[in-house]
Amino acid sequence: MKKHNFNAGPSILPREVIEDTAKAILDFNGSGLSLMEISHRAKDFQPIVDEAVALFKELLNIPEGYSVLFLGGGASLEFCMIPFNFLEKKAAYLNTGVWAKKAMKEAKGFGEVVEVASSAEATYTYIPKDYTVPADADYFHITTNNTIYGTELKEDLNVNVPMIADMSSDIFSRPIDVSKYICIYGGAQKNLAPAGVTFVIVKNDAVGKVSRYIPTMLNYQTHIDGGSMFNTPPVVPIYAALQTLRWIKAQGGVKEMERRAIEKADMLYAEIDRNKMFVGTAAKEDRSCMNICFVMAPEYKELEADFLKFATEKGMVGIKGHRSVGGFRASCYNAMPKESVQALIDCMQEFEKLH
Repeated sequence: MKKHNFNAGPSILPREVIEDTAKAILDFNGSGLSLMEISHRAKDFQPIVDEAVALFKELLNIPEGYSVLFLGGGASLEFCMIPFNFLEKKAAYLNTGVWAKKAMKEAKGFGEVVEVASSAEATYTYIPKDYTVPADADYFHITTNNTIYGTELKEDLNVNVPMIADMSSDIFSRPIDVSKYICIYGGAQKNLAPAGVTFVIVKNDAVGKVSRYIPTMLNYQTHIDGGSMFNTPPVVPIYAALQTLRWIKAQGGVKEMERRAIEKADMLYAEIDRNKMFVGTAAKEDRSCMNICFVMAPEYKELEADFLKFATEKGMVGIKGHRSVGGFRASCYNAMPKESVQALIDCMQEFEKLH
């Protein structure tokens, strides 16, 4: 049976990325060695990093004066590295979900943190709109896509202070104006690569402004100077990331990824809104194109487990909602084919007919 991978992360990757990486794991560049056992200092590996950085800059139209880094530790380590490197006195945070809240918690150890707005009172089902960012904040931190709750900021904000964004789950799904940010970061295991590598886009002249001592490994300058090679980088995920970047370019770039994302999301949201058995959870204007969250309508609540079993038997994988909110979540990242979204829609319609 064909499997339709709606996992929220680690998640679906393009088939050719998986196959190309698998070949390199068996034999990297005809060297007779596995990608998993070569030195990151090998002459064959440096071009992999160089091309990955170049494609990042090309696909996202990153201006001069920014570095692209491949690090370890996931976005969760960045929650701490961001204030370490940028928070001198005060930082502003927009609280739109679990990950935004965790980022804010880490920052509180480094200085004053202002929560400019929160949607916690409504279980993060919308993105706050009317708030003021303190003009004296060192930076304003946002989480652009909220995987657990299915909300997304779909355009770059205009604020009067330097901006930082966690784009773990929607990077490369829409064009962004990188010049509006001093740092963009994310775990790669949604739209880019298998788990194990973290991407960081950092403005070079924004680094080195804080007065505190920063441990060597947590200092962005260390990794800028070392070209992501200060210590052993996650070799296999970086190689897979390069294959994904090549795939995105070959498919037509980020603009084409955006077109497909909107098309897939519109298809599934249309069915959720049409089908009386299901209800979308996010405010319509803030619905994510990446993580589509829905629950059974109240009168069909007792059929939730039945639908999950039914969908699983039809080959749907990973549609159970996050344990903190329940219901269902269909993650439709870049590599998710339209056919899989249609298969889920067919499944919902079939279940509707049975009940």
